[in-house]
Amino acid sequence: MAIFLTGSTGYIGAHVAAILLDRHTDRLNLLVRAKTEQEANIRLWHALQLHLDFPLLQDALDTRISVFRGDLTDPRFGLDAAEYSRLVGTTESVIHCAASLNRKSEKSCLNVNLRGTLEVAQLARRAQDAHGLRRFSQVSTVAVAGARSHEVVTEDASIDWNRSDYDPYARTKKFCEHMVRELLSEVPRTVFRPSIVLGDSRRAETTQFDMVRAFVFLAGLPVLPFRSTDRIDIVPVDYVAESVVALHQKQNPQHEIYHLSSGTGSETFGQLTRALAQAAGKMEPLFWPGLERQFSSVVSWLSGNPGRFSRSASLLKVFLPYLVWDTVFDNSRIVAEMGRAPEPFSKYCYPLLRFSRDHHFSYPYREWPASVAPVREDAAAASVGKTEGFLR
Repeated sequence: MAIFLTGSTGYIGAHVAAILLDRHTDRLNLLVRAKTEQEANIRLWHALQLHLDFPLLQDALDTRISVFRGDLTDPRFGLDAAEYSRLVGTTESVIHCAASLNRKSEKSCLNVNLRGTLEVAQLARRAQDAHGLRRFSQVSTVAVAGARSHEVVTEDASIDWNRSDYDPYARTKKFCEHMVRELLSEVPRTVFRPSIVLGDSRRAETTQFDMVRAFVFLAGLPVLPFRSTDRIDIVPVDYVAESVVALHQKQNPQHEIYHLSSGTGSETFGQLTRALAQAAGKMEPLFWPGLERQFSSVVSWLSGNPGRFSRSASLLKVFLPYLVWDTVFDNSRIVAEMGRAPEPFSKYCYPLLRFSRDHHFSYPYREWPASVAPVREDAAAASVGKTEGFLR
């Protein structure tokens, strides 16, 4: 029996997979979007090489990982009857990490988040009917709370169906939570809602740069259109992944929903800019909240015109509503379960931003060793099919 994990080639999903491989003994059923076995293996190598070396990956592919080559949005993931039956028959629990984070594309969010989650829930339903399902863990987002301002939001008060949403990502993730709750009402469920996931508190290296680009853009400005006392809820990816794995593996978590966030311990813009300025040996920026509307207009203009700052401005335009809402998400539940709070962003922000700039916002991936033949397709992996890999 195995844990079925979606999004293993994505940011959070790769961290979750690495922790499961390193600290637990469970087999993993991984859905990976690829045409061939070797393509799937290479995608996993790119996703996991931040966490483990090649011999460890080889060993895991031989002994603990079953790769199902399929697409999250296809009926039954596009697997043939035998493959899908094996996936149902060997899945004892589910961790659903995969998602489209494209906040500008309603089409992408509808297809990946809604249709994909429906397929995962149907797989879980069939596993539950066949032999029972130990747990369904769903990685959602604090963005399901919708438009907010100057608040501390608790888990049970997050979803208000009459409240507007900032973007298609938030809207579809809210419906995903509702869908899973309705379709898997008798299955033990855990919903994880990360806040802004940015960097790893243990290392400077990262493979996810979208939000980092936006922060580097802001860090280079002498004047910021924010209030220095506004808080921004940032959590490192290692805390998110460790929390997901710990509670998924726990027999009886205390709650169904957890904010994976910095909560009331979230730092202010003033604290973060001070830490960055001290680390870089530069002057702190000025804060001028009255410029917010003009700043938003400039960012929109830059994002729509080709140039040096167009990509960073496009990303900042998407994230700007989440930077000015001065809203944090109570994390007392997860802190009690984990016995510790996440590391503050100020402790690791400068190495992260420096690594990102020095490597031009790309990770220096190592290719599959030319001296190593493609992984042998043995009996345990013979029914492996196509895969997913959007994502998170």
